[in-house]
Amino acid sequence: MINHKLVLPGHLNHYGFLFGGNLLRWADEFAWIATTLDYPDCNFVTIGMDKVRFLKGVTEGTILEFVVDKMKEGNTTVRYMVKIFRLHSEIDSDLVFSTEVTFIRIDEDGNKQLLG
Repeated sequence: MINHKLVLPGHLNHYGFLFGGNLLRWADEFAWIATTLDYPDCNFVTIGMDKVRFLKGVTEGTILEFVVDKMKEGNTTVRYMVKIFRLHSEIDSDLVFSTEVTFIRIDEDGNKQLLG
């Protein structure tokens, strides 16, 4: 799944760079959307973000591209790789952030539930 986000002034720290917490939030949000589309009628919550890598700074006006791919499915969990690129043009981009996000399927009471 691919999504895009425009970096606005409210997303920046006092040095003029994107707050890392915003990247974490957006990575989690877009991974959750991918999970929900892959497993309709199931409820998921995030249980982990691993291998978090901030590689380059991001400034105001940058268009970010979020690429979300399913990596692994377990009995109750599913893991997605999220890569975030800074777009320069349709053919030119560079990786600024990556992480692995793990979700667990839950029932209405918050108890883990099998995926199948």
